[in-house]
Amino acid sequence: MPRDKDLKRLVRARMRKTGEAYTAARAHIIKKPRTKTVSKAAAPRVSAAAKIDFAALAGTSDATIKAKTGCTWERWVHALDHYGADKMSHRDIAELVSKKYKIDGWWSQTVTVGYERIKGLRARGQRRDGTYEANKSRTFDVPIATLFEAWADAGTRRRWLDGESVKVRTATAPKSMRLGWSDGSIIAVGFLPKGESKSAVAVQHTKVPDRETADSLKKYWTDRLDALGEILLER
Repeated sequence: MPRDKDLKRLVRARMRKTGEAYTAARAHIIKKPRTKTVSKAAAPRVSAAAKIDFAALAGTSDATIKAKTGCTWERWVHALDHYGADKMSHRDIAELVSKKYKIDGWWSQTVTVGYERIKGLRARGQRRDGTYEANKSRTFDVPIATLFEAWADAGTRRRWLDGESVKVRTATAPKSMRLGWSDGSIIAVGFLPKGESKSAVAVQHTKVPDRETADSLKKYWTDRLDALGEILLER
């Protein structure tokens, strides 16, 4: 805004040029320039959610998560944000998903981990405590009881683990198992029936110190599950 003397000088100059009264000339000089607006109809509509590929961040497709849980990733993020899940521990989020939305353990963990990845609480392969994990899964043409027994029986297990010594911490036949590794890391194993003569195993090797070790363990478990498949063919 010009000072008073400068403003008066500008007003009088405009009066001489246009013949306007003092009030009209002054109003014209001090008015603010109008800002060009864009109508809502003309403005492009860009959804905030459209900018984020939730499925890519979560590591599971929208089609799969909707088929198994009834919701897409966008809806899960909206629902869990409502309860402030991004401030919760992993255990509390999983419990919320399981109890509030009646999602089974396997898929409640998938939703929880996917949500944590989307919210930036963990990287792919990383846990909330900063350690990493290696995950592998495989489907075999055997009943779930046969697959579980190949893990539970120490003699059979040593054959396809190539002599690696592990300790069974807990086991719930034929659903899950936790193994203690020689270096202190933990292997969580889940078993899932795929019909009467087919079943799947999911291996989650946790407490891994860094991404490089996790990548190495992924290759290790790929090889070991190949060996397990050969053992199962003998049965």
